[in-house]
This record gives sequence, C-alpha cells and structure tokens, in this order.
Amino acid sequence: MSGKLTFNTIDLFSGCGGMSLGFKWAGFNTLLASDIDENCKLTFQKNFIDIPFICNDISLLLKKEIDHLINKKNVDVITGGPPCQGFSLANKNRNKVKDDPRNRLFFEFVKVINWYNPKAFVMENVKGLLSMHKGEVFRQIINEFENTATGYNVRWQILKASDYGVPQCRERVIIIGIRKDLNLYPEFPLIKYKKPTTVDEAISDLPLINAGEGADKMEYNSKPKNNYQKFLRKNSKYVYNHIAMNHTKRLIERFMAINHGQSLVDVWDTHGAVKRGNPSEKSNIKFSQNNQRLFGDKPAPTIAASFQSNFIHPHLNRNFTAREGARLQSFPDTFIFEGMRTKMSWEKGLSQYQQIGNAVPPLLAFEIANKLKEVL
Repeated sequence: MSGKLTFNTIDLFSGCGGMSLGFKWAGFNTLLASDIDENCKLTFQKNFIDIPFICNDISLLLKKEIDHLINKKNVDVITGGPPCQGFSLANKNRNKVKDDPRNRLFFEFVKVINWYNPKAFVMENVKGLLSMHKGEVFRQIINEFENTATGYNVRWQILKASDYGVPQCRERVIIIGIRKDLNLYPEFPLIKYKKPTTVDEAISDLPLINAGEGADKMEYNSKPKNNYQKFLRKNSKYVYNHIAMNHTKRLIERFMAINHGQSLVDVWDTHGAVKRGNPSEKSNIKFSQNNQRLFGDKPAPTIAASFQSNFIHPHLNRNFTAREGARLQSFPDTFIFEGMRTKMSWEKGLSQYQQIGNAVPPLLAFEIANKLKEVL
C-alpha cells in the first residue's frame, strides 16, 4: 500500500461530531457515525456530507445494516461516549442507579466492538464514572473490555481539555483499548500547553453583540488576534450561530450587578429569582452555577449541555451565544450547528447549545487520535 496508512473509524454516540472532527484532523477516516438524536444528525450531516449517519437507538442497530453502509470495509477503531447521566457527579442519586437503563447502553457499545474486533477503541466519559458504586462500575467496565472475544489491553486517564489548547477546564475519563494480539499498549497525549488559552483569547474577535442582537450568518468585523482564533477561522468567511438571547430588562440589570467570578447567589437579595406566580417573593431555590460571570483572562469552566444559562459573557451583560460556546469547545467557525437554538421542555431533539455542551472538544479528540495513530 503506497502513501500514508489510513485507519477507518466508526463513531458511536457521536453527538454532533466533536470526536469525528478531531479524528479527521489526525488523518483518520470515519466510515459511519450513529446517534439517537435527530438534531445531532442534522448537524453531523451538514458538516460531514460524505459520512453515512444512522439515527437510531444503538440497541436496534443491526450488523448487516452497518456492513452495508460501510461497504464491508475494515473497521480499525471504534470511538464513543455512551450517555453518562447516570454516572455524572452532578447526579446526587448516582449510587442508586445500578439499574439505570442509560448505563446499559455501555454494553451495546461493547457489542459493536465484539462485532468488528477493531485494533483499538476509545471511550470518553465523565469523571463520576470512576466513583460510581465505590469504583465497582468502573472495574466492571474495564473487565468487559479486557475480556471481549479478542481481548484488549486497556488503560485510562483523566484528561483536562485546557492542557491541549481548549479554552476550558473540562476533565473527562478517556479509556483506550488496543487488541491484545497486536502486543501494543495505549498511550495518552502529553500535556501540550502549560499556559491555557483564555476565554478572551477564544472569543474576542467575534462581533460584539448585546442581548437580542446577532444573526445566523454574520460578517467578521475584526481580524483574528491570536493563533487560536486564526486556527478556528481558517477557510471561514462568515460567523454562524452567533445570536444573543433576548433577555428581559430585569435579567440584564441582574447581569450588570454580577462581577467576574460571581454568580446569581452573590446578588440574591436584590436580583434573585422570584417565586412563580408571586413576583414579590424570592424563590427559595438557589443555583450557584446560574449566571456565573466568567473571567476573560482564564479558561472557562466545563461547558455543559446547560451552558446557555450557566454563564455570563466576561464583558457584556448577556449569556453566551452558541458560537461563543463552540469556540470554547474548539469547534471551528466553519462547523455549523443545526436544529433549534434553544429548547422548550416539550420540544424533541437537542438544541444547538446542548449539542455543543455534550460534544467532545475536537482539539482534545485530535490529540488522543494523534497519539493512538503513533502507537498503532
């Protein structure tokens, strides 16, 4: 075979495609992606027009269906992040979720690995996975991988996104397995950046818009100010998904009172949330994560699926736009998000904000993929 060796991947629980994008940057060839969410499908197909996408519950996938779509090509690597709500540290009931069906999806991930016996797999998940049932769940997961049909040499590590150029302190457990017959062991990327990229370095070149302003497609009105911005603006002529939420006057006044590093709790007496149906009384429910104004000169905290209301822009009195969130996740400006921008509880499918918050940061995926390619 002439030229560079290309490895073929399948991306399960792909979401909008953060893992696929990082692996693409590292030279991998994604044969197929799959996720149950219809808006993730719309976003994925918008950005990866040549990659087949199955929008279905993984437990309903048939091997013959995948074989047909990948044209029976060899599968070298399987990636995925089985949904982690049941594992999350944010879930106070995490020790009562032994029978949570969301955790069983992990076994469907293993099933597909057994179908294809790839050279390697990469699984991403939240840190809470390590402590669930005093580590019993994690031991079971590692045991499953080590004892598949062919068996894998498995290693894991907690990786911090800001160590790899992502302007965010997100920490995730990365589990990598390499098939035992290859006599190779997984390795993890070394820390690349001692000085992390900051929020300002990530978003300061985007058009400055106030609450209720912006458009789905806008022109840049300033040049990139650093290498991170140059990288994310490569081949991009326009800014997409940059619309600021239309906040009420009362909410904007609250934001004006919140300083860097503070949140709603710090201004509760004057600007706290009120009771439903009784605006003269303060609500008894306080969320410290709500309306936290970020420091411009530090990386962001974890951009979660709920980030649309979690954070306030460092210098403007509004929440972040979807594009600003995408920048904090290391998605390039050419990557366009589809589906509804924000979401009402009765609407089906993930909003643009939720897709962004759920994604694997592409730059982190790229570093993992690069190291895996080097080892293989």
